[in-house]
Amino acid sequence: MTSEAIAERAGVSKATIYRWWPNKSAVLMDGFLLNTAPKIPFQHSQPGFESIRQQMKKVAQLYSGKTGTTIATLIAQGQIDQELAQEFRNRYILPRRMEARIALEAAIQLGELDPQINIETTIDALYGPLFYRLLVGHGPIDEEFVDSLAAYVLDGICKKSKSEDT
Repeated sequence: MTSEAIAERAGVSKATIYRWWPNKSAVLMDGFLLNTAPKIPFQHSQPGFESIRQQMKKVAQLYSGKTGTTIATLIAQGQIDQELAQEFRNRYILPRRMEARIALEAAIQLGELDPQINIETTIDALYGPLFYRLLVGHGPIDEEFVDSLAAYVLDGICKKSKSEDT
């Protein structure tokens, strides 16, 4: 992907591209986010655990299709293109992590999780396996996997918290 190819496909000059975007990575991320972000929101109106589980199912469905291939490509390309890696991290990963944090904090407020959990580690435990399966391809990213993963992580945190209280 080059700036010239983007400009040609859009039917504009390369100067027009750079007038609106600082680099080709920003153009790429705008297009990616326009197509992807609306498909994986959290439903904060649902209780904590259920909000997380339902959002993970949306992510799994998205990662199982063409968007998953695009994400894997963005991650791979980000290994050699630091601008792209930064755009992907700042504009895709970090906002999703903030949404997950809000959902986990809601689960804490509802008494579903111990307030002492490490939220960042919990987010990694919930979503890391989805990325692992996306990138390695050793198993399906489906609803059954998400249900099992969410139960394993969230129930495990709850059981550990309860056993520490006794």
